[in-house]
Amino acid sequence: MTQPPPPPRILPSGDTGLTVEFGEEIDPALNARVLELDRAAAALPGIVETIPTYRSLLVRYDPALVSYDDLGAQLVDLARDLKGEDRAGTIWDIPVCYGGEYGIDLEATAATHDLTPDELVRRHMAPTYRVYMLGFLPGFAYLGGLDPSIATSRRVSPRLQTPAGTISIGGIQALVASLAAPSGWHLLGRTPVRNFMPTREPAVIIQPGDGVRFRRIDEADFIRLDREAEAGQLVAEAVS
Repeated sequence: MTQPPPPPRILPSGDTGLTVEFGEEIDPALNARVLELDRAAAALPGIVETIPTYRSLLVRYDPALVSYDDLGAQLVDLARDLKGEDRAGTIWDIPVCYGGEYGIDLEATAATHDLTPDELVRRHMAPTYRVYMLGFLPGFAYLGGLDPSIATSRRVSPRLQTPAGTISIGGIQALVASLAAPSGWHLLGRTPVRNFMPTREPAVIIQPGDGVRFRRIDEADFIRLDREAEAGQLVAEAVS
């Protein structure tokens, strides 16, 4: 008989927050429990905001409406009743211009693994990635499912600035960046997709639980799609 998963830990996160921690691994089943609790917790009174991560759920609450202890007990009860359903999200087709000025680390990263740049790109494009969480900055999508053969430790010296739309890898993770920011990840390419646009509804397209597939485009396509995206067009295609 399959043993039920252990109950989550409830941890304080400041005076108006708590964290529901399910484990310590990057695991699709564990992340599915996080996202299922995120959906279920929306009905509880006193909750201001929930933020799902790889393995835990941050819950911000109004202490005038619910206490830390009461809310923690309610969340543990909800977690006990989770069915472990991994609800299928949208799978997004993301166009990427690899290498050159768009992916300045492609050749060096390929050489690290004794691969040609084209072979590294092929392996990078092969999976359908799982969007585990958004974090660091609005719309930064952290992806699981990278081919282990191209997993690459992060840079020893992070860059102080990398472009918006960067498609990069770090360790066993892949990333769709939304804004220009510092980064210690390896830059393989860029996408014209704006995953975060505060003037758009919805402001963030790719959500936790979604899937991502990468599609290679050339520089001319990037320039064209970048103009369309700047004008507010989606340019990312929902394939399911």
